[in-house]
Amino acid sequence: MTLEVFDIESLDLEARGVARRDGKVVFVEGALPGERIVARIAKRKASFDTARLEKVIKPSSQRITPGCPHFGMCGGCAMQHLDASAQVAIKQRVLEDTLWHIGRVRPGVVLPPMHGPTWGYRYRARLSVRAVRKKNAVLVGFRERRGSYVADINQCRVLPVHVSNMLLPLRALVGAFAQPDRIPQIEVAVGDTTTVLLLRHMETLTDNDIALLREFALKHNVTWWLQPKGPETVHPLNPDDADKLAYTLPEFGLRMPYRPTDFTQVNHAINRVLISKALTLLDVQSSDRVADLFCGLGNFTLPLAIRARSVVGIEGSSALTERALQAARDHGLEDRTGFTTLNLFDVDVQWLRDLGHFDRILIDPPREGAEAVARALAALTSAERPKRIVYVSCSPATLARDAGILVHEGGYTLQSAGVVNMFPHTGHVESIAVFDAS
Repeated sequence: MTLEVFDIESLDLEARGVARRDGKVVFVEGALPGERIVARIAKRKASFDTARLEKVIKPSSQRITPGCPHFGMCGGCAMQHLDASAQVAIKQRVLEDTLWHIGRVRPGVVLPPMHGPTWGYRYRARLSVRAVRKKNAVLVGFRERRGSYVADINQCRVLPVHVSNMLLPLRALVGAFAQPDRIPQIEVAVGDTTTVLLLRHMETLTDNDIALLREFALKHNVTWWLQPKGPETVHPLNPDDADKLAYTLPEFGLRMPYRPTDFTQVNHAINRVLISKALTLLDVQSSDRVADLFCGLGNFTLPLAIRARSVVGIEGSSALTERALQAARDHGLEDRTGFTTLNLFDVDVQWLRDLGHFDRILIDPPREGAEAVARALAALTSAERPKRIVYVSCSPATLARDAGILVHEGGYTLQSAGVVNMFPHTGHVESIAVFDAS
């Protein structure tokens, strides 16, 4: 297809430049707002086109040289060509635009963005593994930007340095296995005192394979876990390592144990900032009864229990609620916490009423959001409503939908909202919003 000139207006949720031609939207990967570029149309759709950047005629003043030599080929990052502070500003704009276009709401106050480290922050990762027989080689890393192949990378700057330094040794390790083509992935979970590598293997490991794993663990100071089949088969190579993986919340004196397959925040530094900010925004009082919905391991529940009279944590995974309850016991907080396993995507106002009155509620759902919870809250009478709701979101679109329900159907006010830079150099927008009862 022919080359065309475009003026880039903005970025979309996938960090693609947005242009318009004859009233039709064109998404250009690698282009930045304010730039004039030359691009080649790659795909034509009924409502939009996608294009590949060929040349920048007028660059943005915020365009920088990417910090990683693999940027553009590796699909792990999408925004390294944009100054880090500008990334945050664009994400804030995306959040505000999405709140308005989907939810028809605007925050009364735009919160200052929450910042953290921009490199070496990714303490959770799923590394794809591929044995390339034609080259007699093994690749370990993220998928390519455009395609399903594993990117040929020898470093990753968003991973902690010690994990990045293991990428090439991991290639050699898998290549020495009896069946390297039966290893599809290695998951990484970095705790405060140990790094776990979870090996997915589709065939039984040989004695020599096991010996190689033990040798690698000693050399690189890691702990191996194995997954021969489904998630229920995950186990440590050495049983004594079962309880070593944990992260700490120093402000609250908490140690949070978890398994490498459990959901935890990727960015531990930002997670600590986020918890502190969420509790401040929630304005928890010592007399309050609080609900923590989609509570997971108790990431917010236990800090809340230190400040509130009582906290009820509700989560869809029984494995997570069991670990949260054990953590509460370990810290002497069991008398101030209660945990329930429940599908929060299928609840109503009567369920909420049966729980009793809550002074404040924290909601931290997955990307699907919390539509059923929002509708249940919106159906409460003014006397039944919690004074304040803090909603932590990993999807601007579902946050906007739920905000619209709370504001337009429930009479809440969107007091404030802002972004949390949990995933620098990616298009992922994490955010926090505060709703007050009218």
